[in-house]
Amino acid sequence: MLSRRAFLTLGLAGVVVAGGGLAWSSYASAMRTARDRVARGSKTVPTRHGVMEYAVEGEGPPILMIHGTGGGFDQGLAFSRRLIAAGYRVIAPSRFGYLRSEMPSDPSSENQADAFVDLLDALGVERVPVVGGSAGALSATAFSLRHPDRCAALVALVPASYAPDRSLAPPPGALTELIITRALRSDFLFWLGLATAGSAMTGALLATDPALVAVASAEEQARAKAILWDILPVSARADGLLNDARLSGNPAPMPLADITVPTLAISLDDDRFDTIAAARYIAAEVPGAKLVTWPTGGHIYIGHDADVAEAIDGFLRGL
Repeated sequence: MLSRRAFLTLGLAGVVVAGGGLAWSSYASAMRTARDRVARGSKTVPTRHGVMEYAVEGEGPPILMIHGTGGGFDQGLAFSRRLIAAGYRVIAPSRFGYLRSEMPSDPSSENQADAFVDLLDALGVERVPVVGGSAGALSATAFSLRHPDRCAALVALVPASYAPDRSLAPPPGALTELIITRALRSDFLFWLGLATAGSAMTGALLATDPALVAVASAEEQARAKAILWDILPVSARADGLLNDARLSGNPAPMPLADITVPTLAISLDDDRFDTIAAARYIAAEVPGAKLVTWPTGGHIYIGHDADVAEAIDGFLRGL
């Protein structure tokens, strides 16, 4: 017969194995959902900087929607759902290193802007307003500067761009950078963080106070959760994420005073990435630019999703 200690040990081992099996089953299910989601609805087109993935959804005047860090065409469409419902045709590319878009030797914001032109050429779109969210505001701004004949207007949404007084996080040390790089290439580690520390990841990755999300409407809570979980599969976005960290971690100044297209900057005072400083700088430097802000909402503008869409819609219809 088994001793009491042996029996308890075997029982504990069984619980651990069963728990591990459940965890792995949950992870496998989440990955199937994530891979299925990004496997549908997009196409690719050759550009001067390699293959670029994109999706188009909606009917009406076209908008070029440039996603932020951790995104892809899927994030661009998700962030545009209210604009699509309002009657716009959204063109949502995956930027360099995200999903099926290739990573060129020089993945600069300027080269991303040039690739957008090739995408528009392939779609037969002559001129289009561009909306750039977070790190996507860098290439959107570059597009307005380099191709004003193709850019009808610029919307910088919570822009992770340069401002002389913007607070930036210090660059990570070598060990931290190694850990981040490894984690971004591991779907399992990223899933584990989502499954066990969702609030912490909301604060760190989405730069939004988790307490703000906790008291938001059920619809807004679901939106915040979807933004996080839709980063999976993170391994397919790792190159783009790391490139964004380089570009937006210490963004270079751009000649904003040279922008000639109508411009709108949007941000929130409590965005932990301090994009409010960048938005105010854009509004101050770009001739005739407009500024829309709210005091709370964080980087993902919790509680203001409808307000943001209304501001963009009103701005574009007023052109």
